[in-house]
Amino acid sequence: MALDLIIANALVVDHDRPEPERLDIGVADGRIARLAPSIPAEDAATVVDAAGRLAFPGVVDAHQHWGIYNPLSVDTEVESRACAQGGVTSALNYMRTGQYYLNKGGPYAEFFPEVLAGSEGRALVDYAFHLAPMMNEHIDEIPMLIERFGVTSFKIFMFYGGHGLHGRSSDQSAFLMTPEGERYDFAHFEFVMRGIQAARERFPDLADEISLGLHCETAEIMTAYTKLVEADSSLSGLAAYSASRPPHSEGLAVSIAAYLAHETGLPKINLLHLSSAKAVDAALRMAKAFPHIDFRREVTIGHLLADVDTAHGLGGKVNPPLRPREDVEALWRHLLDGELDWVVSDHACCREELKFGNPPEDVFLAKSGFGGAEYLLPGLVTEGARRGLSYQRIAQLTSWNPAQRFGLRTKGALQVGYDADVALVDPSVTWTVRAEDSESAQEYTPFEGFELTAAVTDTFLRGRRILADGKVTGEADGVYLRRPTVRD
Repeated sequence: MALDLIIANALVVDHDRPEPERLDIGVADGRIARLAPSIPAEDAATVVDAAGRLAFPGVVDAHQHWGIYNPLSVDTEVESRACAQGGVTSALNYMRTGQYYLNKGGPYAEFFPEVLAGSEGRALVDYAFHLAPMMNEHIDEIPMLIERFGVTSFKIFMFYGGHGLHGRSSDQSAFLMTPEGERYDFAHFEFVMRGIQAARERFPDLADEISLGLHCETAEIMTAYTKLVEADSSLSGLAAYSASRPPHSEGLAVSIAAYLAHETGLPKINLLHLSSAKAVDAALRMAKAFPHIDFRREVTIGHLLADVDTAHGLGGKVNPPLRPREDVEALWRHLLDGELDWVVSDHACCREELKFGNPPEDVFLAKSGFGGAEYLLPGLVTEGARRGLSYQRIAQLTSWNPAQRFGLRTKGALQVGYDADVALVDPSVTWTVRAEDSESAQEYTPFEGFELTAAVTDTFLRGRRILADGKVTGEADGVYLRRPTVRD
């Protein structure tokens, strides 16, 4: 078979390889066609010498937010370039009706085609969307979203019923743009779960890839603690924000979500961006209490790298918050013990003029969220190497596990038949994070000044080089991933 590309002399990392193996990767028609110790150069039109660098499967970043603070068309174009810098080749974005994103309500039958139109032809990487059923009509639309649009994953924001995106809020109906008389509360969450389970039963061949993710925080606790923190002059900055959204708020929400999953018979639950020892403890307790529920536990690279003291300023405000160092260390213990399932960026570009309030030092006036896809793989390789995290495990955490969960059957592995999504990583280079070096439109980063000891040098999307020697290249050839994707 004639090849389009050979990535030669690579140390191939994969989810089922205990150690990297020196191989050439042969690519034809966007798929991996051959893996061998030596593929003749004359077999391909193009040869790229990996020069002994690590070749990871392209990262499947299962948690991003294109279009939350900037127009979707802009974020798709610009933030997908930051993805390439971090070895991300598939970006799964959360999308909902209401304020932010498209700033409109209504049925997904009308809303989601606008989302697809706003992103089409603009992405440097492949992408998909998780959707949040915000009102009753959305629950009825779940089968349609699966069948017509290939959306197989959904989300609940557990705190939106009584707390805002950035802090205390008094009018959630207006924020969520839900119909008069409807409530976004635990009862709604229950009915969402029942709707998703009914869809799993309707589409049995897809059932294992239809799941629900939950942002687990408890509005009532956060509202009460925000009042306490605002009255306590000893707390400020990110430490104050963490205290205003305390870890037991996460733990309680995890427990409620788990029991509702048990009650409704929905066995595919993703617990998103767990940020604290208490949150993970609750998640593990619930897994023991309800062994018939297939829980997956997610953590972000931000919560693994930064804490309330080391993050660079209030740019590190995010939900759930960055935590004190002891929580960071707890997350790493659970990660190394195999108790967390994937690592994501939770990338949400929020430009400086929007991020910071007036006065800019008031954390409660700052917007929540920041970008970070460009640091996902290099950050995890850097910190993981220091802590004894294997390359195989990194491939599982960043590619294979999320690809399997979310119906990306052509993604997540460097094996014959899979998409030729490859990230070349140099694990021997030391560099300092500077926001000005990022392709993101965000002018700051909470990781400013962090020293990393691994760098993504080249990224390939379906065999097309989109990052070359650390510089973004290529055209916007990313496509919408209708799930499940299909291997020939």
